[in-house]
Amino acid sequence: MKTHSPRVAYFPDSFHEINGVAHTSRHFEAFARRHDAPFLCVRAGRRKQVLVEEGNLWTLELPRGALSIPLEKDLSFDPAYLRHLPVIEDVLARFEPDVIHITGPSEIGFLGVAIARHTNLPLAASWHTNVHEYAARRSDPLLRMLPHSAAAGQTIEDLALAVATGFYSNADVLFAPNLELCRILEEATERPCHLMPRGVDSALFHPQKRSRREDDREFVLGFVGRLSVEKNVTLLAEVQRELEQLGFDAFRFLIVGHGAEEPWLREHLPRAEFTGVLRGEALAAAYANMDLFIFPSHTDTFGNVVLEALSSGVPAVVTPDGGPCTIVRDGLTGRIVPDGEFASAIAGILKDPNLHAKMRREARAYALTASWDSVFEDVYAAYESICAGTRILT
Repeated sequence: MKTHSPRVAYFPDSFHEINGVAHTSRHFEAFARRHDAPFLCVRAGRRKQVLVEEGNLWTLELPRGALSIPLEKDLSFDPAYLRHLPVIEDVLARFEPDVIHITGPSEIGFLGVAIARHTNLPLAASWHTNVHEYAARRSDPLLRMLPHSAAAGQTIEDLALAVATGFYSNADVLFAPNLELCRILEEATERPCHLMPRGVDSALFHPQKRSRREDDREFVLGFVGRLSVEKNVTLLAEVQRELEQLGFDAFRFLIVGHGAEEPWLREHLPRAEFTGVLRGEALAAAYANMDLFIFPSHTDTFGNVVLEALSSGVPAVVTPDGGPCTIVRDGLTGRIVPDGEFASAIAGILKDPNLHAKMRREARAYALTASWDSVFEDVYAAYESICAGTRILT
């Protein structure tokens, strides 16, 4: 990176939680630290207001309050977060940013937009979550009781997408984790959108972390992520049933994560071990102890967990929708198949040890090409284009 990097004030939706935004945000801050780039991260904290200044790296943590509305097990929305505006403005005045970067339509994101407009600073926004698809999936239980439920679901998805892209239209430059989303955002917002994929820590997520006994002959099918309806996790039970019908019984599931669908999965996946949320070395060992990574989500914009699995030498089976299919190379590092073909795709690999061994090698080789530094260097290049008053289309 250049010596005189833009001074970035970063407003992420989440930082400490277990999700893709938080994961990327933590790596973004680590990148700034490694390169001594001027970087202020304004985020929700867990306890009290905390400002830390470590050279060029500043962090401002501001707690969510008692009025917060739960969104996930570890994430909420605070409608009274505006009370922190005076503190944020004071810190920003001292930090003197060149650009503000938000990650989505959260209370923190809305504050970032307002401050950018008030101070006339360039605004960058990165798309991390397909909120429109989440809205449609989470409406399914209610819509099933209505006539024309499919049309109603599509209407909800279209309206949610219109609202979300309207919010992102406030930015001068956009980032998205796959090319299809870049195209959608450019058409809807008339703003340039740059590709912002994800990287992986290939030293942490490594095949050598495998610790299973040599006499363990069961094939381990793994899943890591939120156990929620939008991740399509109930398909795992169907996969189990179909594999058993095909005559396979030497397999089990390893499920890492938490969420609302966990009780249902525990009831319908008798072959599964549920570990809850894992981090660091424990998570790396869990990946390495898998034989195949099964990720049936249709809504993920990228799929950090898929890349972590590949880095661990674990091929992945994913759907043709969303970001994960842009990571997996069908037949080489895993399979890309519709829901109804997951079991047969897994069975094909189960029956061919040579193919599985080759996929493991290719998965690791591909992951070694994905670095966080290259991701954020491209982000900084886009910052410089808007800070100079120019726009460069990808």
